[in-house]
Amino acid sequence: EQKAFHALKIADRAYVIENGHIAIENTGPGLLADPHIKTVYLGI
Repeated sequence: EQKAFHALKIADRAYVIENGHIAIENTGPGLLADPHIKTVYLGI
């Protein structure tokens, strides 16, 4: 959690889990490129 931005840069797979279920699945860079993910989940 503390270094999510750095981990996502190199992650082959990344998941967003909401209420115990996988809400979003993508590559780390794919999640970082998504404006919705950056705003809602990463606060960027």
